[in-house]
Amino acid sequence: MLEANPLLVGLLVATGSSAAKLVHYVITFFLGGAIKENHRKKLEDTSTKLGWKVFAIFLVAATPLPDEPVVIPLGILKYSPTKFLLAYFSGKLLITTLGAYLGRLGHSLLSPIVNQELLTALSIALTLIVTLVVLKVDIRKAIAELRKKLSTRP
Repeated sequence: MLEANPLLVGLLVATGSSAAKLVHYVITFFLGGAIKENHRKKLEDTSTKLGWKVFAIFLVAATPLPDEPVVIPLGILKYSPTKFLLAYFSGKLLITTLGAYLGRLGHSLLSPIVNQELLTALSIALTLIVTLVVLKVDIRKAIAELRKKLSTRP
């Protein structure tokens, strides 16, 4: 069986993902001139409150958080495309490389006890379950409930 290099997998996936997101960013970058001045001012105020823009870009790239609420405003405000791409690529590289190494580890742990066909079926089933959970769980609501429970503890 041919094994892929996890670092190469992470690099290729991060490159493709970053290139796709760069297209979104560039479109909003060039459409930013069409935004009314009062809308631009609101975005600038929000951007100032955001503070660590590079960290925000890195965070949305490296997590399942939606990235458009960060990418679009920064594109409209003409945030540095170089800084954007480096932060986004770094976040994607981290998460995709980690995922590739974890996939290799999972395969090496399970392949001696489970045949390849069952391992593939389990992988597909787990992916579907995780996807459904991510789609069904309201992260904001779950965090708010967790905070509420933690704050009511004696």
